[in-house]
Amino acid sequence: MLITGATGGLGKALVREALARGHQVRATGRAAYAGPGEFVACDLTAPDADLYALAEGCQSVIHAAALSASWGSREDFAAANVEATHRMLDAASAAGCQRFVFVSSPSIYARFRDQEQIGEHTPPADWPLNHYARTKLAAERVALAPRSDGMATCAIRPRALVGEGDRVILPRLVEMASRQRLPLPGGGKALVELTDLRDVAWACLEAEERAHAITGKGINISGGRPVAVRDLARLLAEALGHKPQMVHLPMPLARVLATVMERGAQLVGAKSEPPLTRYSLAMLGHSQTFDPEPARRMLGFTPQHDALETLLTEARKLEGAA
Repeated sequence: MLITGATGGLGKALVREALARGHQVRATGRAAYAGPGEFVACDLTAPDADLYALAEGCQSVIHAAALSASWGSREDFAAANVEATHRMLDAASAAGCQRFVFVSSPSIYARFRDQEQIGEHTPPADWPLNHYARTKLAAERVALAPRSDGMATCAIRPRALVGEGDRVILPRLVEMASRQRLPLPGGGKALVELTDLRDVAWACLEAEERAHAITGKGINISGGRPVAVRDLARLLAEALGHKPQMVHLPMPLARVLATVMERGAQLVGAKSEPPLTRYSLAMLGHSQTFDPEPARRMLGFTPQHDALETLLTEARKLEGAA
């Protein structure tokens, strides 16, 4: 089994789950790797990357490599998320792989309205709110397109991944919770569902086993325990030993601020993300919860870990190391 993106938090969890199930694993990624199994360093976006050699001899591919960020250039996102996925699919097919699991994202649903119990027939947003959401949707459509080579393909969309090795969600939340004043769009009433990396890894490996039965399907995965943004911020601040003043930020004002900050950063070619963007506002200012029935029916998935407690545990580790 080939696992791409194996040096990230999810990638490491995928390798552990795959080995626990008895798979022989070939892991690949751009960063340094100190985990078990065979490892091949590779930048999937490099023009001379031999992706066929990566996939050769593998029965399955779990493609978790991506540019997982909310800010960056259109070209970088397209190369990492769309072009690399297209090339990885072609290489897997040429190498005779039988199953291909694409790790997608529920960012494809991001809208400026509350969405509760998002289901398998909920359409993606008509206008993706950033390059990440746009390219993940484009890559998912490539991965799930009908095929003539017999390779079964499916997609897993995990929501707000937290756990050991997370370099996306925890750093952003820690930065927010560390501020003296913490503006909360809509008063922080929006509901979010965190998901433990270990549960996501289980779902991806289960999807690999059932790939021929669920080919062409995209399945949403979440921890299934909604928590209000305000409560999440309070608990995380307490875990870090902080006491920020939480300030209600009306949504109409937040929309204006997000648009102005984002456009201004784009005009000056800012490398770092502004404090508020339309995408972050949609994620933190509007509820996004998921119907668990499709994942339960197609994968037998039930979360085994309390993702909120996982997040707080990782935060306490940071506080203890400070």
